[in-house]
Amino acid sequence: MIPVTKPYLPSREKLEDYVDGIYERKWLTNNGPLVQELTKRLEKYLGVENLLLVSNGTLALQIAYRTLGVNKVVNGKPAEAITTPFSFIATASSLKWEGINPVFVDIDPETWCLDPNNIESAITPQTRAIVPVHVFGNPCDVEFIQDIADKHDLKIIYDAAHAFDVSYKGQSILKYGDASILSLHATKLFHTIEGGAIIFKRREDLEKAKKLINFGISAPDCIDELGINAKMGEFSAAMGLCVLDEVEKVKEKRKNIWDIYRGALENEIVMQKWSDSSVKNCAYFPIVLPSEKKALDLMQNLGFKNIQLRRYFYPSLESVEVFGKHKKLPISQDISSRILCLPLYPDLSDSQVKMIVELINE
Repeated sequence: MIPVTKPYLPSREKLEDYVDGIYERKWLTNNGPLVQELTKRLEKYLGVENLLLVSNGTLALQIAYRTLGVNKVVNGKPAEAITTPFSFIATASSLKWEGINPVFVDIDPETWCLDPNNIESAITPQTRAIVPVHVFGNPCDVEFIQDIADKHDLKIIYDAAHAFDVSYKGQSILKYGDASILSLHATKLFHTIEGGAIIFKRREDLEKAKKLINFGISAPDCIDELGINAKMGEFSAAMGLCVLDEVEKVKEKRKNIWDIYRGALENEIVMQKWSDSSVKNCAYFPIVLPSEKKALDLMQNLGFKNIQLRRYFYPSLESVEVFGKHKKLPISQDISSRILCLPLYPDLSDSQVKMIVELINE
């Protein structure tokens, strides 16, 4: 079986060394020494400041919304946030969970990111934020989006779940907006088994979020505000430190697979148009087939040969019933119906990649 993705497992011996330290200290959570070490190392590696590790990427979004006040009621009505329908459900469900109504606008047909040209017409008195997604790590038009946010006094929270170590114009894409969030789930390029991170623009937002992830507690006898438990534990941090030690090797292997796919498919299959000012992290390899039928047939045919493809992202989120009734967005509907992600993980061999390519080209 060739799955569409597989978690990377680093040196077991090194992980055991970290685990031995955890057993000696008996400090399992509540901002332990490994969480502190991983925070510092990630800030240095990514070239960012004000990074906060949390228990998963979904809670990272929710904490960011609350920290920035996006969830506050406006004129007696729920707040709204403009976002993309072409994403994993957590982008929109995290908004809804916090009492914020997602307002979906269509995507760019080539980059697949939220099209900034569609934002202003969707702004209402209830709008408090824009929540774009760097789709498959591909940077949004961050300057255009920032101009709109500044004009209308809106917060920007980037869902950068796929954008670990993506640079844009020579610096981390995570430095844009009021906050950016990472998913550190087991299947990501860099992971902590389960985990997430928030990168804040302002130090004061980081300090507020530190309280929010710890029940709103600022001191042993002081509860400042309503919070939740979203802390990362020491075992997750240990895994993260081990993966970080080997992440360059992970990236190199992913790039090799990505390059084989691209060389064999770029003239045959529609691929995502990547930002000219950005460096890819090769986290995913999505393709768009000529029709939904061809996409489903290919997924089925490769499935018969024990090769898993994934319709990622499908369905287009404005069509998901839990979000209520929304106008259909034709570009997102079209791309989501025809997209497939190909297998991509460090253990995938060159021969397996070439076999997948041959089957696609049959």
